[in-house]
Amino acid sequence: MSEPANAFTHLRINAFTVIMSDKRIKAVLFDLGETLLNFGRVNATSLFRQGARLSYDFLKSLGQPVGNFEWYFWLNLIRVRMRHLLSNIMRRDFDALELLRKVGGRKGVKLDNEQWKQLAWLWYEPLSKLAKIEPGIKQTLTKLKGLKLGIVSNTFVNGYSLEKHLQRLGLLEFFSVRVFSHEFEFRKPDVRIFEAAAERIGEMPENILFVGDNVNNDIKPAVKTGMRAVLKGAYTNTGKKIPEGAWKVERLSELPGLIEKINGEVTQVSW
Repeated sequence: MSEPANAFTHLRINAFTVIMSDKRIKAVLFDLGETLLNFGRVNATSLFRQGARLSYDFLKSLGQPVGNFEWYFWLNLIRVRMRHLLSNIMRRDFDALELLRKVGGRKGVKLDNEQWKQLAWLWYEPLSKLAKIEPGIKQTLTKLKGLKLGIVSNTFVNGYSLEKHLQRLGLLEFFSVRVFSHEFEFRKPDVRIFEAAAERIGEMPENILFVGDNVNNDIKPAVKTGMRAVLKGAYTNTGKKIPEGAWKVERLSELPGLIEKINGEVTQVSW
């Protein structure tokens, strides 16, 4: 083989090796609660009553059959708690909007599609008002704009309500991929939802960084899937040990520097 041909062959092999060994972070997936949105400890029953009142008044204003408010509140509370218990047993989240349609339909409630979505939002609205975002979060996400960004969340709140909330906060535009567990027959920590998110965002797991607040639901399965993982400091992980191979940050503003450091340390095959 001539020297030029031999050099060209080595060049192709080296280029192929570099491509195959490229493990730079190219996408970041975020958990939602206590990661992007900080709710803190909440009084679930009190919030549920507030949502019940908003939804009840909405239905009543439309002339829908709602009956007595206390009956409306308690029946819905019991129904949601039962579904939540069943979800924990089956490890699969339900869709609150679909539950509203199903139960409402049986009771003679007749709404158009936009009204059903508004009803679902009114149930969620009291909780949305408690959410806090990290100061400067938009600037942090802007610094990550060269990467693909997405959300993976265990939730029975319909995606419409969550996206409306993120839009009101000015954050929705940053996330091209939103994966909500109620869309699937499984949820975190099942690795299949991480694999589904990787497929949607179009990157291999080794090129994805997952950021979450829960060691068992977020960090361990992300690492198991082949992703890098960052534990976001929150009350949900106080005193918890950081799994091997993961990092921890107290603020999301630390991510751009951490990702730059990780990518800088990735071993590149020299040419």
